[in-house]
Amino acid sequence: QVQLVESGGGSVQPGGSLRLSCTASGVTTDDYNIGWFRQAPGKEREGVAATYSTGGSLYYADSVKGRFAISHGNAKNTVHLQMNSLKPEDTAMYYCAAATTGRLTAIQSLHTRPYNYWGQGNQVTVSS
Repeated sequence: QVQLVESGGGSVQPGGSLRLSCTASGVTTDDYNIGWFRQAPGKEREGVAATYSTGGSLYYADSVKGRFAISHGNAKNTVHLQMNSLKPEDTAMYYCAAATTGRLTAIQSLHTRPYNYWGQGNQVTVSS
């Protein structure tokens, strides 16, 4: 069974930085999509950044372009989300997710529907 374990997050002042990490286990294929999503209270879950397990394309929501960066870690099946220049509106529960149903397009990568595995979520709070 696929499990996604997230770490990182926490509280930071506006303008600060945080890094989230996600490690996938139990994945039976080397080819899968992995994305970061967030959900603020009272709002729908939205895609933040996504990539493919073997590298290549990187996709970002317009709201985080130039501030967030998704990357592969040195350890296999680990992905990071570096978040810089954080704003109060970035406050949300952040989720790592994996889609094993085939390579997603840019638009599909930032939608929740194709993703069939989800992490438990990590809180990110940006406040002065």
